[in-house]
Amino acid sequence: MTKVCVVTGASSGIGEETVRQFCLQGFRVFMGARRLDRIRKLAEETGATGLPLDVSDTSSVRSFVRELPDTVHVLVNNAGGAQGLEPVTEMAEEDWLSMYQSNVLGTARMIREVFPRLSRSQEGSHVVNVGSIAAIETYLGGAGYTGAKHALRALTDTLRLEWMGLPIRVTEVDPGLVETEFSIVRFSGDTRRAAKVYEGMEPLVAKDVADAIVWSVTRPPHVNIDQLVIRPRDQARADKVHRRGENRRIQDEGSGKVL
Repeated sequence: MTKVCVVTGASSGIGEETVRQFCLQGFRVFMGARRLDRIRKLAEETGATGLPLDVSDTSSVRSFVRELPDTVHVLVNNAGGAQGLEPVTEMAEEDWLSMYQSNVLGTARMIREVFPRLSRSQEGSHVVNVGSIAAIETYLGGAGYTGAKHALRALTDTLRLEWMGLPIRVTEVDPGLVETEFSIVRFSGDTRRAAKVYEGMEPLVAKDVADAIVWSVTRPPHVNIDQLVIRPRDQARADKVHRRGENRRIQDEGSGKVL
């Protein structure tokens, strides 16, 4: 029987590449995102099924899940992101609320709604939450995002406890600097500012993270990869990045991001 994989946030970056990799593995993939033009194009390329999905909207999540098969084997919660890089005393409340909605509540909504389908799998099933090194570290200006990703980490750990004894595996994948659209979104479309995040170093690419997700899912059924932390060789901490042409590790604006 062909296994079913569901991927959120599939319109770009890690989500897009994860769709490709699971299709190559022979999974039947259902993907969701807000940017329908992009997932339609990806559907044409890969054969995956693309559906509209906004994880911050409960009705959208429920509409998406109604279109899924009765049994789901893998759920990859990738939707999320960061906004801004201001200190706590200058926080933009709407940005913080948006980050919590997408990174935490959106993930919880997906898990709640897909759980009955995960439970029907005779072979066992697997939930992968795409986190960030922001789930285990903090950095200047990152309180809103690190707070959301720390909450996602708590959610993932709690699932492991709540699902003990069930044939459902739970994994969190926490990347460091990955060159995707992440920083462009974080800096509200400022491509020059976003480019500086990766300047002078070799970041991860989306396929690096997608490969790790697929690897965790394709371990033997009794093996649970609780957490994978993946950084570029040039990054030792969120704000410690080696830049070419420099003889020291530096902290610079935006180097804390991750994913």
